[in-house]
Amino acid sequence: MIGVFKKQGVSTDESKIDELLERSVENVFPNKEALKKALMSGKKLSFYFGIDPTGPTIHMGHLIPILVARKLQNLGHQIILLIGDFTAMIGDPDKSSARVQLTRKEVLTNLRAYEGQLSRVMRLKGHNKARIVFNSKWLANMTFSDVVNLSSLMTVDQMLKRDMFDKRMREGKPIFIHEFLYPLMQGYDSVALDVDGEIGGNDQTFNMLTGRDLMKTLKKKEKFVIATKLLADPSGKKMGKSEGNMIMLSDSPADMFGKVMSWSDEMIIPGLKYCTNIEMKDVRAAKERLTRGDNPRDEKASLAEAFVDMNYGKEAAQKARASFFNSFSKKEMSVDAQVITLGLKEGLSQKLVDLKIVPSKSELRRLIISGSVHNVVSGEKLTAETFKNFLAGDLKIGKHRFVRIERKD
Repeated sequence: MIGVFKKQGVSTDESKIDELLERSVENVFPNKEALKKALMSGKKLSFYFGIDPTGPTIHMGHLIPILVARKLQNLGHQIILLIGDFTAMIGDPDKSSARVQLTRKEVLTNLRAYEGQLSRVMRLKGHNKARIVFNSKWLANMTFSDVVNLSSLMTVDQMLKRDMFDKRMREGKPIFIHEFLYPLMQGYDSVALDVDGEIGGNDQTFNMLTGRDLMKTLKKKEKFVIATKLLADPSGKKMGKSEGNMIMLSDSPADMFGKVMSWSDEMIIPGLKYCTNIEMKDVRAAKERLTRGDNPRDEKASLAEAFVDMNYGKEAAQKARASFFNSFSKKEMSVDAQVITLGLKEGLSQKLVDLKIVPSKSELRRLIISGSVHNVVSGEKLTAETFKNFLAGDLKIGKHRFVRIERKD
């Protein structure tokens, strides 16, 4: 399972601090040098990471900042895991449209499995345990006067600088007033918690910087913002719930292993760096082996095993690996499976029709709906959404049609 947690005070091990700041961190505000100085001071700092329970499981999109939080916890700092039970009912604005607002009942249903999943990747008991808090504690009790006063601290011009709002304005799509309130609510979480820093994916930078501004105004205090890198597929889509291509922490060891094995080769090194605890010297060695032409499958299997190990332990990881390769060796994948090479943005459906692998798009849709299109490697049945996001790998269509999808720049 995930690492050994220190039982003494704050560590100022410079090598560990440097790795934390470089391995999967995209940006630090005000800057990395200031954060390093604070971490080297020996003072115990408090950092929070927030999750809105908009789905029933924690997923890959959450994992990278959680691992950064865990490294800070291992150094002896206080970690707060904030569950956005109030903000989840509003929903962080999306680039294309307003999110569907959830009911309180839906949010509480989604929350049920979170603590068990978090306990695999964060210390929730014993010495220096992470605190779990809920933002409904303060946000649900705000009066309309409180909301107006908070809103007065930001301008419409500031809000419109957020990339997703700017995109929707240019496309003539509506922006609702409550969507402007979301960054304010997330920003106010920092004020209510009175933290030293916040951790989140770089797609949350705007919201986290809103909190930094509110901390300066309301608390006269600087707040560090740690924006982590995002794991993306070759098309540039992030791995997360919104994109329909995520690994969920509720997945079984076998499913986790198989899903990692279905990733493109380009994701091996980022996956090792951002989503595992493999030492950086071993990550560099893997990169060197790939550069000289070694089989990417072996490196991908090491990544998959490390990922399962981190979540379920070494024994489960070894069993998942053995099961995968035993199963894969028995797959009925045809040796003369048709290889289809596509550009990164080229549609797969039309290509399958053009090559007469399926007679029409409507027939392809029927096959997908009936569960007759499979990812050969993971064994999962593709849905309309996962088929749309399928980039590369082996597909079984119906009973006897096999295709291998490859992508080129």
